[in-house]
Amino acid sequence: MLASVATFALVGIDSSEVTVEVDLRRGLPVFTIVGLPDRAVRESKERVRAALLNSGLDFPLQRLTANLAPADLRKAGPGFDLALAVAILAATEQLPLEKLAGYAVCGELSLSGALRPVHGAVAIATGARRAGYRRLIVPAENAGEAALVPDIEVFGVPTVDRIVGLVRGDWNPSPAEPAASPPEPDGAPDLADVRGQRDARRALEIAAAGGHNVLMVGPPGVGKTMLARRVPGILPPPTFEEAVEITRVQSVAGLGDGRLAARRPFRAPHHTISSSGLIGGGAVPRPGEITLAHRGVLFLDELAEFSRDVLEALRQPLEGGSIEIMRGQRSLRFPADFMLVAACNGCSCGRPDGECTCNDVDRARYQRRLSGPLLDRIDLVCTLRPDAPLELAPRGGRAPESSAAVRARVVAARERQRSRLAGSPVSCNAAMDVPLTHAHVRLTRGMHSTLSAAAGALSTRGQDRVLRLARTIADLDGRDDVGAADLDEAIGYRLGAAEAVAA
Repeated sequence: MLASVATFALVGIDSSEVTVEVDLRRGLPVFTIVGLPDRAVRESKERVRAALLNSGLDFPLQRLTANLAPADLRKAGPGFDLALAVAILAATEQLPLEKLAGYAVCGELSLSGALRPVHGAVAIATGARRAGYRRLIVPAENAGEAALVPDIEVFGVPTVDRIVGLVRGDWNPSPAEPAASPPEPDGAPDLADVRGQRDARRALEIAAAGGHNVLMVGPPGVGKTMLARRVPGILPPPTFEEAVEITRVQSVAGLGDGRLAARRPFRAPHHTISSSGLIGGGAVPRPGEITLAHRGVLFLDELAEFSRDVLEALRQPLEGGSIEIMRGQRSLRFPADFMLVAACNGCSCGRPDGECTCNDVDRARYQRRLSGPLLDRIDLVCTLRPDAPLELAPRGGRAPESSAAVRARVVAARERQRSRLAGSPVSCNAAMDVPLTHAHVRLTRGMHSTLSAAAGALSTRGQDRVLRLARTIADLDGRDDVGAADLDEAIGYRLGAAEAVAA
């Protein structure tokens, strides 16, 4: 007897259809799995056998061969257990084979027959819908997450014996509802906690409003890390489409809680991270930190302490918003559309002016750790210095501005950008290409002269980024046209990067 059922294998953050074929023949009781399975898949033989017997179902004492097609796609993980069990039930006529049409299944089995959750439920549901399946069976814990994908009915099943009743029509549960977003966490880092550093607060507000990359330079203890950790609180909430993307990445990486992401991710890897840890990779390619920060913030503290190859690996994703990895003659593309927030000291000793013991050679050697092409992809560079005691004290009893107040201005600026860029593939100023930039930034003759005067210290890419930055500054002020003051402020931030390159 031959039976087959559809399941899906994770490939990067996407999924690929796998047909599980089971052939049952007379002969010695042997269970063989072919089709490039890894060790976890080969071990599923024992889980499937015990799960079926402990659920009161029959396991055939015959020659059993299971093929996972296509045979050239490596199958990894325990998510094929359920498909193997369902195919065996169909081959032994415990399930009506004709009623399996239109179903896709995925899940891990325990020895008792209970279904355990798997990673990547959103990616699996997306692949099932794309392949034309009308119904998807997953473990109950994954049902709400998989139901985030529209136009497919998702059924969360607690045990393998319930699948028999579902397919036969003896059990008629309602399709799962999409999981609700979690409430906003209490006690999230707030900008009101930061006193002083008005220039840095302004730079971060501009960066958040346009999705720009920013670098903060200053001695230890001035508040660089404290400011960076408050950036997610001033970013606009993700749209539904962005939230689904974030949830899919987190689900594949095993970081999600089964609910729709309500906040943008914030990732802060240590400076000892490897290139594959940052951009992704491995024998079975997994997303790296830049993909886990997709649609959110990647914070690199002590930027100059990261190894040179790690930093240079950032250049392409900062420009293109994705990263392509070659593993085992296969090319995988991971999304990496993130906002880079970086921080570093001004020199190797890290002491403020007046106490620094580094000479000019020491400072130049330290700053050369950051290459010119990398700094050219950073839109704002701001210098932080220790504030005077009067700056740290609240003025007139007024507390510093909160994240909520800054976020309201950022959201308004993003709405202006989304409306202006409607119909294009981008939604914020930092993502505009050259034609869009010149279409939405009109310069007067005097502004052309100002930009030309600064052109000697800026690359062609840097000049385009200046225009996008000026466009964001105008959006924050609610103006349709970019003014000379907007351009001057943008050039000031870009010249910070140019000076760092020159040093």
